[in-house]
Amino acid sequence: MPGRNPILATGEIYHVFNRGVEHRQIFHDVYDYQRAIGAINFYQHNPELKFSDFLNLPIDQKQQILKDIDKLPKIVEILCECLMPNHFHFLLEQLTDQGISIFLSKFTNSYTKYFNTRDNRDGSLFGGPFKAVRIDTTEQLLQVSRYVHLNPVVSFLIKPEEIINYQWSSLKELLEKPTTAQKELILSSFQTPAKYQEFVMDQVNYAKSLENLKDKFFE
Repeated sequence: MPGRNPILATGEIYHVFNRGVEHRQIFHDVYDYQRAIGAINFYQHNPELKFSDFLNLPIDQKQQILKDIDKLPKIVEILCECLMPNHFHFLLEQLTDQGISIFLSKFTNSYTKYFNTRDNRDGSLFGGPFKAVRIDTTEQLLQVSRYVHLNPVVSFLIKPEEIINYQWSSLKELLEKPTTAQKELILSSFQTPAKYQEFVMDQVNYAKSLENLKDKFFE
């Protein structure tokens, strides 16, 4: 139904994405990206505390709260992510009922409040409900993970050789410090993390041609 988020199944993996309202830019500088990444990491566990309130606490309280939050069960597992100037992509495994919807609602509401307060604006920042495409096969999972990580190159935001060091993507962390879920669901299809990197990089030029097809296959 229009205006509502899709109903998603627990235990399934989804490619989830949204963009700025009227395709407007939503991340302007490093502080915006850092704020978003902080909220993303914070709300994986669905704490009762708001991220904005957390940021106002003394350092020692923050450290203890982060330890406590880390003990909470996750509501989503982030397999891949990429933040772009006017949109974002996630590959998410839903771990609890409504986990993805709760996670994205808290993240986008938190970031919108920050953005609107800073820029003295009102109203929505994101273009309606998020979109989600269920991942049905390992091949689809790998292809979409590559698509997500190549987004900065496909959009000509960076050069292909700069992709590993793009700060607002999960690629570097996946290659160097993968989570257990990333190892099991993505890297297990490759002999080494370096082979996954080759898998991504071998398709840089091909990915540019996919930009014209993304509406059909991804959105």
